[in-house]
Amino acid sequence: MKISVRTVLCGMLATAAIGAGGMAAAQPYPAKAIRMIFPFPPGGPTDLLGRAIAQKMSDQIGQQVVADNRPGAGGNLGLELAAKSPADGYTIVLTSPLIALGPLLYSKLNYDPFKDLQPLSLVATIQNVLLVHPSVPAKTLKDLIQIASKSPGKLSYGSGGVGTTTHLAPELMKSLTKTNIVHVPYKGSGLALIGLMGGDVDVLIMAVPASAPQVQSGKVRALAVLSDKRAVALPNVPTTKEAGFEGLEVPIWYGILTTTGTPKDIVARLHTELVKALTSAELKERLTSAGIEPMNSTPEQFAAFIRSENTRFAKVIKDAGIKPE
Repeated sequence: MKISVRTVLCGMLATAAIGAGGMAAAQPYPAKAIRMIFPFPPGGPTDLLGRAIAQKMSDQIGQQVVADNRPGAGGNLGLELAAKSPADGYTIVLTSPLIALGPLLYSKLNYDPFKDLQPLSLVATIQNVLLVHPSVPAKTLKDLIQIASKSPGKLSYGSGGVGTTTHLAPELMKSLTKTNIVHVPYKGSGLALIGLMGGDVDVLIMAVPASAPQVQSGKVRALAVLSDKRAVALPNVPTTKEAGFEGLEVPIWYGILTTTGTPKDIVARLHTELVKALTSAELKERLTSAGIEPMNSTPEQFAAFIRSENTRFAKVIKDAGIKPE
């Protein structure tokens, strides 16, 4: 059977038309706004961090990255919402250590942080500092541990609530040093700081940006920064390692995830844009001026880090007798 040139050309044109239609259907990502869920109320350093990243990413990709504050259930509401969103790359979520600690602190989660959320990158850390009331006769971390060892149960520490970093960091210190310091929970770290300044508690571990002014004014005394390097705002305060205590590095860390099942090419694109934003001079300056240190990682590194933090604090939570809610 003879096939005319006309038939061949018509076939080629039809194929091209089908291909063009397919390309039109598969629009390049992102084709619309991306929602960034914040499992926290508006305001504060966490909100500043998320909005700064969202703005920078918006500038880069030509689509809006829209902030969506979803506080509630200790932060689990926002994470659950992200976990149950379509796996299309149009929902991402900013998380704190809750993503690692949630399974240890809550008996009934409506999502699995290890299975339902795809890590993209660690994005930032905020340093913590160990503070004491000026009446406590401790000038160094070693002094404090000696006092606590000689008088078990005499000293007390405040926290922003059960299961927070301000609670678990002192419990880690107690576990490592075999000391007994009584826990006094407050409804928020701000109230805990007021309690420390008033002498109602003796010790508090808190974020550097929120407590540096009180240290500088002499209202509280800083003994050590729980980090591998000194804080810019408190240059004369040694790190816990410099003070002679290994393994007591406990920053407040943040990362961004998306829904598990998101196509690999979209995960890669989101990661690329995050790293580009986090390494920009503009964003670095904006965050560091607020006491936030930007960082980045691969998705695999972030996933491994979440697992390691879960393992690290599982024993601490068990030894402290913290029961899942």
